[in-house]
Amino acid sequence: MKTKFIFITGGVLSSLGKGLAAASIAALLKARGLKVALQKLDPYINVDPGTMNPFQHGEVYVTEDGAETDLDLGHYERYLDQPMSQINNFSSGSIYHAVISRERRGDYLGGTVQVIPHVTDEIKNAILSVATDDEDVALIEIGGTVGDIESLPFLEAIRQLRGDLGKENVLYIHLTLVPYIKVAGEIKTKPTQHSVKELRSIGIQADIILCRCEVDLEQEIKSKIALFCNVDPDAVFTARDVKSIYEVPLMFYEEGLDQKVAILLKLPAKNPNLQAWKNLVHRLNNYSSQVVIAIVGKYVDLKESYKSLHEALIHAGLENDSRVMLKYINSEDITQQSLDCHLQGVQGILVPGGFGGRGIEGKILSIKYARENSIPFFGICLGMQCAVIEYARNVLHLEGADSQEFTPETPFPVIYLMTEWFDFRTQTIQKRDPGSEKGGTMRLGAYPCVLKSGTRAMQAYNTVEVAERHRHRYEFNMQFAQEFQSSGMVLSGFSPDEKLVEIIELQEHPWFVGCQFHPEFKSSPMRAHPLFREFVRAAVRLAVPDDRDFSLALQESSGSTTS
Repeated sequence: MKTKFIFITGGVLSSLGKGLAAASIAALLKARGLKVALQKLDPYINVDPGTMNPFQHGEVYVTEDGAETDLDLGHYERYLDQPMSQINNFSSGSIYHAVISRERRGDYLGGTVQVIPHVTDEIKNAILSVATDDEDVALIEIGGTVGDIESLPFLEAIRQLRGDLGKENVLYIHLTLVPYIKVAGEIKTKPTQHSVKELRSIGIQADIILCRCEVDLEQEIKSKIALFCNVDPDAVFTARDVKSIYEVPLMFYEEGLDQKVAILLKLPAKNPNLQAWKNLVHRLNNYSSQVVIAIVGKYVDLKESYKSLHEALIHAGLENDSRVMLKYINSEDITQQSLDCHLQGVQGILVPGGFGGRGIEGKILSIKYARENSIPFFGICLGMQCAVIEYARNVLHLEGADSQEFTPETPFPVIYLMTEWFDFRTQTIQKRDPGSEKGGTMRLGAYPCVLKSGTRAMQAYNTVEVAERHRHRYEFNMQFAQEFQSSGMVLSGFSPDEKLVEIIELQEHPWFVGCQFHPEFKSSPMRAHPLFREFVRAAVRLAVPDDRDFSLALQESSGSTTS
């Protein structure tokens, strides 16, 4: 079967949930036994979101192959349980960069380079690249809002593709806002009408309209939208607000969305197997316990900055039959005097990744609090590095110990910038330039990690070697390894050549683990990441004490299922 393409656009305003809608539709089609691909096209001029402030764009998601991408790719991976790569995310910046590079090489033979056809052709090539492996359906999400000047080349490209591929192989889905005015008790369709009119003005007629609304839409309202927007009466669907994002696939199924998509694209008529999603939603609504986890970070004012982290904790709660309540704490607000106020009553403390020195001392104080008060702790990337710094200062008594990222002239650089390291993926030596603007190339994407026997890490993973995704420049300084190990810190995960420390932990603690990588990128609702699972399990033990000692709990955790 020739690949069918579904293009998902958004109207009225941003943040309506196009990414979740695309992921949910893809999950329904996969549940029908179809092979599905997903792609996000972003209109911003940045080549990728890697240099963008998390406050502006949210989390930077990292794929196995080291691409820094939009956070929607995290939804794609979690809903489909299949890895994404560089070809699954393109921006205006990357498209224009490719076009300009070709022009500089002379590929256009001296011709005038224009948006049409050169930029639009580059966009079409990017779209078609995602469906080269015999996919049945490719869903392409167009970022931004219809009417934005930045997204016009993308919309023109997908308009052309219907002519290139044939009407029977292309479907347009438009997600729009249908506001409910509570004071008047009325649902307003006018924003949707104007949004569809804007889309039609550039030559795209929506086949299906998804209406984001606080309440279910009556058939009368759907019929009105269908009439004014020129779609089939049964092609208007409610995208109602729900308690959990994992309810969206089931909601769309109940609306009949996947069936309409199958009819319009002439897809095989198979009933989707949604038992796993039904079980998931049931578990989400039925917990036997509850824990409070503090996330001590510096981007907490925008929760999207920690989207994958948030979801990974929810997944871990599911496997521990516990509702995870997240308490976001700005690390800049934490002082020695305010520690108890901020952290009292939490059953776990997580310090996530980040860059720069802002808020670091608050993170270090939180880690010390977790270590001294036997509160389960999980440090990720920068969080692990802060745990190393805290231990060096307060246990090893290395006064002034720090990371070279924050204090270049520190007398004890327990975290430092490596200038050379072996890349096991490419089997080559990688070199960094410390004098460059951003400190040189980062370690990006999946790298192998060998686990030490008898450690919490080994017991969590239940395997000897794993591959985890990285996004950082600074590393644990092996010159201090002996001092850390002789004082009680366990270095439990290494690169295969044992030159890079990947995981640290404290055995004489309910659960104190730090990892240099980002495990949240490999967690899914159907299969929680092992480290998150065990972290939340330790928090549950603190919330619901059972009088067992730490050593017994550690022995029991070795029987945990692997992820």
